[in-house]
Amino acid sequence: MKKLSARRRHPLAAVVVLLLALAATGGLYAAFAPADKAQAEETAQSLAIDEGKKLYSVGCSSCHGTGGQGGSDGPSLVGVGSAAVDFQVSTGRMPAQQPGAQVPKKKAIYSQAEIDQLSAYIASLGAGPVTPTEKQYNPEGADIGKGGELFRNNCAQCHNFTGQGGALTHGKYAPNLADVSPKHIYEAMQTGPQNMPSFPDTTMPEQQKRDIIGYLQSVNSEKADNPGGLTLGGLGPVSEGLFAWIFGLGALIGVAVWVAARTAKARKS
Repeated sequence: MKKLSARRRHPLAAVVVLLLALAATGGLYAAFAPADKAQAEETAQSLAIDEGKKLYSVGCSSCHGTGGQGGSDGPSLVGVGSAAVDFQVSTGRMPAQQPGAQVPKKKAIYSQAEIDQLSAYIASLGAGPVTPTEKQYNPEGADIGKGGELFRNNCAQCHNFTGQGGALTHGKYAPNLADVSPKHIYEAMQTGPQNMPSFPDTTMPEQQKRDIIGYLQSVNSEKADNPGGLTLGGLGPVSEGLFAWIFGLGALIGVAVWVAARTAKARKS
């Protein structure tokens, strides 16, 4: 008994008991904490959807229907995804002030938190493009040359060569992209707002979208190089040809008139 009692009073006994207690606590935390975290995230998402539904009922349902099914004044929102909502509402295009050929950009009336709630509700109606993360649309390290090639092949027909925009048919237009944020450019390529075609990742991968964003930022920044001289609005060969036609041909006519006048004067003398 004395020998057993001595073992119980061993100096390391307390340390061993403490280590066992810590191991048991860590095991219990590892077993239950992930479930608690997932439950908390699910609860937060449910709250966001509920708040988004309230905002939708007040500001959107009159055109898009009480359940997002659409109507005579607005298309269905089932399956458009959170990215479309973030783009349209963040840029102030929605809610629309009045119907027309194209809804213009204006100041947003919702805060970003409210936009996130609206996005969560619309996303719950059906799967669609998800709001991109900063990593997806950040143009750092983009291939500007490749982005320029992609932009000229897919976008310049409407937005012109440097994204300055242009007129379309029946009162529609391609907006100027000079001051559009990388996030909204990425979302526009994802969702194809209004008259624009969509470019999902299966058609245009994330890296190519970043390359296009990098190209637009490079040609529209204040430090952009213009090796050709005057930018002429960045509208491409139309403005360049018009400039050459007016000033070049005008200069030739002026020289011809001057030569003719000098020749006539020389003959008289």
